[in-house]
Amino acid sequence: MVGQGLLETLPITSITLDRSNPRIRKFLEIYSEPTPEQFFMALGAASDDEGDNSAAFEKLRNSILTNGGIIQPIIVNRKVDGQLICIEGNTRLALYKHFAEEGTSGNWAEIPALVYNNMDDRQIDAIRLQVHLVGTRSWDPYSKAKYLHFLRTQELLPFSEIVDFCGGRKKEVVESINAYEDMEASYRPLVGDENFDTRRFSGFVELQKPGIKEAILEAGFTVSDFARWINDGKLHPLYTVRYLPRILRQEKTRELFLRVDAKKAIDALDRPDVSDALGSANITQLASALTNRVYNTPWPEAELIRKDPSSEAAQALHDLVSLLHQLLGVDPSEE
Repeated sequence: MVGQGLLETLPITSITLDRSNPRIRKFLEIYSEPTPEQFFMALGAASDDEGDNSAAFEKLRNSILTNGGIIQPIIVNRKVDGQLICIEGNTRLALYKHFAEEGTSGNWAEIPALVYNNMDDRQIDAIRLQVHLVGTRSWDPYSKAKYLHFLRTQELLPFSEIVDFCGGRKKEVVESINAYEDMEASYRPLVGDENFDTRRFSGFVELQKPGIKEAILEAGFTVSDFARWINDGKLHPLYTVRYLPRILRQEKTRELFLRVDAKKAIDALDRPDVSDALGSANITQLASALTNRVYNTPWPEAELIRKDPSSEAAQALHDLVSLLHQLLGVDPSEE
């Protein structure tokens, strides 16, 4: 249990930036005195948009200046020896310190803080997960996966505890961690640290969907090949990853994909003939017919679909499920 924090106004000189944060420890080995913007970038707080990440930092900075301070208090851990460590809100604290050093007009000597007493690592992890995985200041997907990976592989938290902390389902947590591992193992060595683009992460999440990795391996390729396709733009937009099993199964579309890209290959996929009756049916009729067909699917046929997630039938059903979620506005993690 984390317990209740006490809202206080603290002198910024009394609070230490959190250099033990596992997500920025390696970064701080390079920059012993990081700027507020470097903290912001290292913490994965930047926008997930296609635009310049620096613009997101400037938006935060200008918002604090315009409002004369922060609206949401930082979170601080008061240790037994009295030391105050900022466990959430390091960028905002760094900005206050920067404004004070630069003599920026305003009151930057003190900062609102929610103070907890002598929290252990598990309690600190719980707060970070609640704030950044399900809270209002969400990390980008790659940063979430990086932290989940740390909790699972370094702190050895069981999946049940991680899921309890951050909500969702075990399946999504496992997919996120596996996607992080695949991206680090195959994409980072390919492009290097300077060109590592975390916005490509969703492609590696798609790679974890049923049947996709199996189809890549069965076609004689590897996850390293997949990383190269991502980097070369052959799988843009990244949702085209889900079509790989069908693309790689057909010789003509496989050749077109390798020569051009997935979108061209998708356009050339063999499509099943649709009868006049199906073509003229409305969505309610089609949904009812499909429900009836699935309900009455013989057990051997259902077993074949389950055991071969890269089959055409399984992939078509997975695509349908994804589209239905979009149509209904349903988040599958909330089901």
